[in-house]
Amino acid sequence: MLSQVIELIEQKHFFMITSHIRPDGDGLGSGLALYWILRRLGKNVNVVLRDRVPPGYYVLPGADEVLVQPDVAENYDAAFVIECSDVERPGLASLKDQFVVNIDHHSTTIPFGDINWIDSTAAAVGEMVYNLSKALGVEVTKEIAECLYTALLTDTGSFHFSNTTERTLKIASELVRRGVEPARISQALYYSYPFSRIKLLGMVLSKIERDESGRVAWVMMDRDTMEEAGASEEDSDGIVNHALSIDEVEAVAFFKELLPGVYRVSLRSKGKCNVARVAEQFGGGGHRNAAGCRIEDDFEEMRRRVIEGLQQAVGMAPVSA
Repeated sequence: MLSQVIELIEQKHFFMITSHIRPDGDGLGSGLALYWILRRLGKNVNVVLRDRVPPGYYVLPGADEVLVQPDVAENYDAAFVIECSDVERPGLASLKDQFVVNIDHHSTTIPFGDINWIDSTAAAVGEMVYNLSKALGVEVTKEIAECLYTALLTDTGSFHFSNTTERTLKIASELVRRGVEPARISQALYYSYPFSRIKLLGMVLSKIERDESGRVAWVMMDRDTMEEAGASEEDSDGIVNHALSIDEVEAVAFFKELLPGVYRVSLRSKGKCNVARVAEQFGGGGHRNAAGCRIEDDFEEMRRRVIEGLQQAVGMAPVSA
């Protein structure tokens, strides 16, 4: 709970902040905003990630201070774990030996921390960290504002997703008053892609498929396609949203091959179609309109099961896929 987090911060001094592997805008933005908040309170704090900061997020203040490590190297008073479904998600084996503060906004997250602050009404953890700064009496500086704005922008799909609320937009407006330049952030995140990313996008979307109803679509990216495009895994981020832009499509699956027989599945939907429930069936989770899971199975069998789940989610009996 928020009161427990505040009490911990006031009483302790040495903190660590982390988020999930392959960090995204909410994990990085919220984590770095918390970093600046704790710094302003005179705390000693490290941001530790297993994977590097993606180039698009170099724009964030403090991104160059992130420690990229294979494991936790210090004994902290507490470790803040941002936007993770479990303590293994950051990929830091010794994290479980720390005093863990779990901060998340996913309704599917099961409490795993010594302190669990979960608010499923928040559009992003960035909203929660904004409220934390207010509760701690910390002024929202330009550095904090830019990090929080990035968290909100990315986890709402540039304010396109249904999790965008009046509260979200009010906070975003306040952050702009604090010095955020929306065009600068958007250009860094969405208009600075390498050529390999666009080439990969074209190759993957050229193979898009739909079921007979036209309401469910899917795309697949294998390792060969990624190598042919000269792309990295980071270059595949966001491809699933392009498939969802088709007018009739209500739910989309993006199958990304990690290893032979191992896939990361990203699910997206429009309106009231709840793909988080589909992800849960495969051990994953997320938001109503954005979720994911990891599956080890024969591709065709996995695809069939996921598509059937999406068909049920959009309110129809499974049909040929």
